[in-house]
Amino acid sequence: MENYIELSQVRKCFGDEEVLKPLDFQVERGKVYGIVGNNGSGKTVLMKCICGFLPTTGGIVKVNKKVIGKEVDFPESLGVIIETPGFLANLGGRRNLEILADLRGKLKRRDITAVLLRVGLDPALKKPVAKYSLGMRQRLGIAQAIMEDPELLILDEPFNGLDKHGVAQIRELLLDEKKKGKTILLASHNSEDIHILCDRVFEMDAGVMREVHT
Repeated sequence: MENYIELSQVRKCFGDEEVLKPLDFQVERGKVYGIVGNNGSGKTVLMKCICGFLPTTGGIVKVNKKVIGKEVDFPESLGVIIETPGFLANLGGRRNLEILADLRGKLKRRDITAVLLRVGLDPALKKPVAKYSLGMRQRLGIAQAIMEDPELLILDEPFNGLDKHGVAQIRELLLDEKKKGKTILLASHNSEDIHILCDRVFEMDAGVMREVHT
């Protein structure tokens, strides 16, 4: 199988602290890889390095055969949730997605309606994002990540703030994305999410990665 993500001896330091120790990691195209580990283990830093949000201290990150930070600044077909998604708080969810879509010119209004329905949000809702619950904000973040039909999804705790119904709904959505051949890298504290969704699972501990389940 072809690798969509390839990390070679990637490390990341903040001052004297080595948060990612030199690691090699490959993600096959069309597979779902899970990353588990305690807070501070390096999961989020790893994801930010793959997305190009953080420069590495050493090593090479390749996504779809292009070196991040040299050949491209960010992966070219990427949907991402890392930490709390940022939206314009005084505007509604739909308007936020419309503004993002207009910047890139890839989506029509009916596409935004469809993606909001997929994540369980009412497309007609005018309530500003500032008044959204944590779960609604998370659903909107997932809508923003998938709305342009990216090849790669990088999702850090995508089930945060969701109730049981919401978790089931977003799991189904991610299984649909998997069926479409998307490559997905996700971190979750919930072992059930990981077990249901992932083809391979890796554990991060103090910046070191090891495979725990295939």
